[in-house]
Amino acid sequence: MIITSLLDTDLYKFSMMQVVLHHFPAAHVEYRYKCRTPGINLVAYIEEIRQEIHALCQLRFTEPELQYLRGLRFIKSDFVDFLGLFHLPEKSIVVQPSAVPGEIDITVKGPWLHTILFEIPVLAIVNEVYFRNTSREPNWKEGRERLRTKMQLVTGDPDLADFRVAEYGTRRRFSRTWHEEVVNTLKAEMGPHFAGTSNVLLARKHGVTPLGTMGHEYLQACQALGPRLRDSQVYALEVWAKEYRGDLGIALSDVYGMDAFLRDFDMYFCKLFDGARHDSGDPFVWGERLLAHYQANRTDPRTKTLVFSDSLTIPRAIEIAKRFAGRCRVSFGIGTNLTNDLGHEPLQIVMKMVRCNGQPVAKVSDAPEKTMCDDPAYLAYLRQVFQLPPA
Repeated sequence: MIITSLLDTDLYKFSMMQVVLHHFPAAHVEYRYKCRTPGINLVAYIEEIRQEIHALCQLRFTEPELQYLRGLRFIKSDFVDFLGLFHLPEKSIVVQPSAVPGEIDITVKGPWLHTILFEIPVLAIVNEVYFRNTSREPNWKEGRERLRTKMQLVTGDPDLADFRVAEYGTRRRFSRTWHEEVVNTLKAEMGPHFAGTSNVLLARKHGVTPLGTMGHEYLQACQALGPRLRDSQVYALEVWAKEYRGDLGIALSDVYGMDAFLRDFDMYFCKLFDGARHDSGDPFVWGERLLAHYQANRTDPRTKTLVFSDSLTIPRAIEIAKRFAGRCRVSFGIGTNLTNDLGHEPLQIVMKMVRCNGQPVAKVSDAPEKTMCDDPAYLAYLRQVFQLPPA
């Protein structure tokens, strides 16, 4: 089977899940899958996908896995106790053919606490099922050579002594075995330049640091869970700080766009959080604006970390690193370009939260194609509330 452990997911799913357990245990949500790559026929493999999801829903955390999670400094014992009883509820997920020929629909509905772990393994399943059926003889030699070339761009440049990159590619990986080979290779050959991986299973297995904080769904859900919509971003950051008390201090900046983020990210948050993560829009413009914002709020940017994770390649990351060298701390999360660069076009697939407690929720990105909402009226209202330009 493709997924053999519930740890085979990104760390930020666990960090968000702990917040859900402690602050929003009754929240009910809906997620929907979307393939942004046109002309992809997945209906031919729908039964295979269903079988893999059925197997996923049979998995439980093992005692050694629970002990590993218990050893992470920010994971609390009652959360691990809950995970000891956890399994993904198969009744909450439906996979069916779409109205669009060849495409499929995947919908997840249920308690947030019990469905939050579906997203990453389901996307990994769709990817691997697709590629093992359409690319039966991948060019492993070419893939290894590409990976080696990328690493040499970093290790061969003396100006990049402080360059740090993490692997973020679970959801769009070519396959589980290739993903593990990539992490093993990065660990063996990049030395201190390799910061770690978002994948908890591989972090545990290979003794590297698991990395991640919050995702878009957390701030989206707070649109329905907070006291009022306009304060939902502030509310999300305050609840996060209450849960982690200064740990996991990288704020996500692009749920409502950079303008709205900077309006809410005041001096209190500038000093409280360790930094912010870029995930849409021009990274250079974003970085310059954030550094200026820190200075305007009497915060030394050199003490803060800017995390870049939007469709990165190693050359692009190097370009960003050199732009901001000495002005702040920078780190990079690279996903698809590391775990699915074998000469085939990767699938652009996502699974996003679209409702929480029966209310529409949305992400309004600096990259318009990343905006996802099933209620145009709510989306227009959200734009108005956060002073965003019309679509």
